[in-house]
Amino acid sequence: MAADVTSRPRLQGKAAVVVGAGQTAGETIGNGRAVALLFAREGAKVLCVDRDLASARETVDLITAEGGEAYPFTADITRQADCAALPAEAVARLGRLDILHNNVGVGAGDAPIHRLQEDDWDRIITVSLKGLFLTLKHALPVMREQGGGAIVNISSLASIAASNLVAYGVAKAGVNKLTTTTAATNARHMIRCNAILPGLMDTPMAIESIARASGESVEAVRAVRNARVPLGGKMGTAWDVAYAALFLASDEAKFITGVLLAVDGGASVRVG
Repeated sequence: MAADVTSRPRLQGKAAVVVGAGQTAGETIGNGRAVALLFAREGAKVLCVDRDLASARETVDLITAEGGEAYPFTADITRQADCAALPAEAVARLGRLDILHNNVGVGAGDAPIHRLQEDDWDRIITVSLKGLFLTLKHALPVMREQGGGAIVNISSLASIAASNLVAYGVAKAGVNKLTTTTAATNARHMIRCNAILPGLMDTPMAIESIARASGESVEAVRAVRNARVPLGGKMGTAWDVAYAALFLASDEAKFITGVLLAVDGGASVRVG
């Protein structure tokens, strides 16, 4: 029997928390902001969470300008108290917590092992891995009590590919394990947990950050990265990540959990 296909928004009636809904300044849109906008366009009420409240408010303003419903919330995900406050705020503002989207991670200061500084290692692991653990820890009891939910974590192709960025790759490999473990131990509670592994993406955090660190122009950085992408010789955008997240968060993926989905223009087929 064919699936029932309607024009109903794919997240109609859902309450979503997007962690990392603000973004680094730049020419293009970032993953977290694109996800928050797309979720709202598809009918979800969105709590836009970011350490930078002004940036979260910018995302909320974009959503409300399109007629969506969204609220800003500031949190430092490396602090347990802030992560404990997230699901409580979601329930207070949105009525429940159906979707948790974890768009967290930093890589500034990363380096090959022999040059990597301890402070940089600690910061990258704390934000990119511990922070995600804390958001999961405090969201899961709420989802269990209400009878289900969908979690989408943003990992990276760096989690499975060799790279000179050691701490970031290790942290994201940990995100993969947290994803599959969460999926396995919460399936009986009807909680799904999946991860997206973006490859080379044209986002401000990637392009502008690399340009600043290397001293190269944005155009030069973009050209080098485009040339490394098998599919069409062009990087993906935050919207490619957002549409993958939309699918995984929606009821269309109701039988999918524990998946590590590469969104990478074919780069992962070169691994191994």
